[in-house]
Amino acid sequence: MKAALFAIRMVGVFGALGSVHASAQEPARIPAVETSKSGGAPDSAFRDQPLVRSLYTADPSAHVFGGKIYVYPSHDVPTAAPDDDLGNEYAMRDYRVLRLDHVGAPVTVGGVALDVRNVPWASKQMWAPDAAYRNGIYYLYFPARDRSLDKNGLGTFRIGVATSRNPMGPFTAEPKPIPGSFSMDPAVFTDTDGKTYMYFGGIWGGQLQRWAKGHFDPAGSDTDLHDDSAPALTGKVVQMGADLKSFAEKPRDAVILDQNHKPILGGDHERRFFEASWMFKRNGTYYYTYSTGDTHFINYATGTSPYGPFTYAGHILKPVQGWTTHHSIIQADHQWWLFYADTQLSNKNHLRNVKVTQLTFNPDGTIQTIDPMVAR
Repeated sequence: MKAALFAIRMVGVFGALGSVHASAQEPARIPAVETSKSGGAPDSAFRDQPLVRSLYTADPSAHVFGGKIYVYPSHDVPTAAPDDDLGNEYAMRDYRVLRLDHVGAPVTVGGVALDVRNVPWASKQMWAPDAAYRNGIYYLYFPARDRSLDKNGLGTFRIGVATSRNPMGPFTAEPKPIPGSFSMDPAVFTDTDGKTYMYFGGIWGGQLQRWAKGHFDPAGSDTDLHDDSAPALTGKVVQMGADLKSFAEKPRDAVILDQNHKPILGGDHERRFFEASWMFKRNGTYYYTYSTGDTHFINYATGTSPYGPFTYAGHILKPVQGWTTHHSIIQADHQWWLFYADTQLSNKNHLRNVKVTQLTFNPDGTIQTIDPMVAR
């Protein structure tokens, strides 16, 4: 999410990744705003360059399917809504999938993979998605507002699922959201034993704070628990059912601990969870990664179980240009890659562009922090 109190940060990175091959369904090119950044940093200030310039993309969930890299991002669209803490300026309404043979290769932009008009239960705002594959079926997981209204006249976020035989879609949505799902930012991880888990949740506009008592409070807080000395709200983790369309259990807390094995507190904004869960496993260690939101870091914590608890370990990515920071991490071509987004093309919080950069591990398994404004 975002906050009107925070200005766009002029941070970024340098390094181009190749041309774009658009599908027949690709819309018109981005208007002149992409080269008229109204005071934004020059392209040479950024460590990495956008994967695509033909449309605005954010919240990239990357996967390797069949030897190719597929990126499932949000599709940002222009809107007149001002920035606020509820996320009204993020008016995304459909998804487009990106495909590349390897990092640095030309990028293919798919047609519309799923539109909110074709989701029976959803009203608007299709935010950060993720995907999974099993037995010839591709699963697209997405958050969207339902048709109920809260005190702000906004629907409750639920998580839906859609399926396709093609990793780029089009996808057909289930008629109802996943039973027991709530909040946003689904991220799906399949462990080496074949069990699949979903990590999800986000505070502020993601409404996680309104579920603190086990049910949705439509008149609840718009931000957090308003108690900096209490343990911070956590993201959620749940094992998926065999059909990958349901939960096999009640969601649990993905607890993040400090080095003294105490829960990170709500007032610790540089370490506490805000949104954008992502899980990966390396050398037997589970890496739970997430965004700190209003302090704009991508952090990581490690554990010995997919359920946690996870011990805070550090920053992966320093703040980017723009308010939000949302990512994914994959291994491809014997290297590890961080996908993320900033606002280089638009200099507007709600119009972002996906990027990728190499992730480097130290011998002890810790991750070297990346500064997105330091040229390679």
